[in-house]
Amino acid sequence: MNWQRVLRPIVDTAVREVGRALSRQGRAGTTSPRRSGPGRAPAGTPRDAATPPPAGADYPGDWTGPLDPVYAPQPDGRPDPGEIVWTWVPYEEDHTRGKDRPVLLVGRDGPWLLALQLTSKDHDRDAEQERRAGRRWVDVGSGPWDSRGRPSEVRVNRVVRVDPGAVRREGAVLARERFDEVAAAVRGN
Repeated sequence: MNWQRVLRPIVDTAVREVGRALSRQGRAGTTSPRRSGPGRAPAGTPRDAATPPPAGADYPGDWTGPLDPVYAPQPDGRPDPGEIVWTWVPYEEDHTRGKDRPVLLVGRDGPWLLALQLTSKDHDRDAEQERRAGRRWVDVGSGPWDSRGRPSEVRVNRVVRVDPGAVRREGAVLARERFDEVAAAVRGN
């Protein structure tokens, strides 16, 4: 009998439930889930869209100034430009609501990190509709930020601010060539 096959679903369910419990505690103000590790929510743990994490309560709004993306990943366990991390991202139309998702860090604004949201949805199929809605996407391929290995796209014309303390985990360092493609698209806005 293959015990890994038997135990894996049980372990995955337990990890999800612990993540949900920690997420609920974070919203109650007792703990703040940040990076994955002992006692912290794993990547992909859903967060209630109606309730931002405690660290996101004072969101000043999206970055609207000029942006010159910076590539400066450091293997120090802290979020840096050039890395894809998981965090809570406010919805564009209502900053009091949002979703836990991966983002590409591209710069800094004082205490905030500047980021571009990722999606695994293929916007090439609805490119004309996305253009009409004012959204522009760049393919970045797949990587360890997506547990299912799906190809991702980065939205290059919306820059969100991220509280470094609200980052739950680093997903990966984006390859420099891919980052440069994203940076060129951002500068082209």
